[in-house]
Amino acid sequence: MRVVLATGNPGKLQELQAMLEPLGVEVVPLSQFTRVAVPETGLTFVENALIKARHASQLTKLPAIADDSGLEVDALQGAPGIYSARYAGEHASDEDNLRKLLAALSGRKPAERTARYCCALVYMRWEHDPFPLISQASWEGRITDVPRGTGGFGYDPIFELSQRSVTVAELPAAEKNQLSHRGQALRGLVAQLTRGVQ
Repeated sequence: MRVVLATGNPGKLQELQAMLEPLGVEVVPLSQFTRVAVPETGLTFVENALIKARHASQLTKLPAIADDSGLEVDALQGAPGIYSARYAGEHASDEDNLRKLLAALSGRKPAERTARYCCALVYMRWEHDPFPLISQASWEGRITDVPRGTGGFGYDPIFELSQRSVTVAELPAAEKNQLSHRGQALRGLVAQLTRGVQ
């Protein structure tokens, strides 16, 4: 099975390729076809994933998988949310986003720093697929005071797991893929695909 993966984020691409490869799915990144990103005009993770999947399938004439994910912080009423990748500005780096988030939470107690990673994954057979498969998942944790660890990407160095005093950036990649919001959502999507809902 050949599928185009609609993401320009190298971290997401690497994670999803690693998770899909064992299933015999040949993943073709959208960057092989275009460098132009479709505007993410949705108001939810699901809406943005649908926009990206439809765009990728339209361009490539292949089935498409698209992900939209981000970080929700309770004390910030769910921010940065769908704006996670551009929280500090349209062309912000991961470091810029981290600094802005830590500044927004400055002085907050640990109990006020609860957060979750959220992911929506969409699979579309073709661009006008009337029945796209959708899988959503979240991963609970809290925001640390300072970054820790060198793995992962995005907010991983400041996202500490709820049940363990370790950040996502301190986890081995294989363990992150197993536990993460994206890993959970992908397993849900694969379960739908293997039930023959295609």
